[in-house]
Amino acid sequence: MDIARIERRIGVRATPDQIWDLIADLPGWDRWNPVETRLEGAIAFGAEIALTERIGDLPERRAAMRVGEWQPYSQLVWAEKRGLWFRSMRYFEIEPLEQPGSCIVANGFIFSGLRGEMFFDRHRKHLRHAVDAVAEAWKAAAEA
Repeated sequence: MDIARIERRIGVRATPDQIWDLIADLPGWDRWNPVETRLEGAIAFGAEIALTERIGDLPERRAAMRVGEWQPYSQLVWAEKRGLWFRSMRYFEIEPLEQPGSCIVANGFIFSGLRGEMFFDRHRKHLRHAVDAVAEAWKAAAEA
């Protein structure tokens, strides 16, 4: 199976609790996330999250995702099946550092299937900008 991945990791001066609070407040994503907005749903295994996604010059779209994995104060992963040959995953991870009140946060996309890899290749620049923008905004919100 073909897989393409893009990620941004960044250091944040905040506790896992402070960072997770931003993730767990789905309606609050509008205040800090420039890519995924208007989130509705619940963080639970198999639960649906509906959101609006804006990535670069791509058309804004409303999409429904399924929570695949989550662990409080650590990670949230959702997935979307886009037809027979295309699946995308979106993830947010929190890794505490030894220094109290500091973490590494990561966000990224994983595309699988032939069409997923083609989508990634065609839109790599916009996807890179999206993960960078989310990382910077997440950091700013958590440190505020």
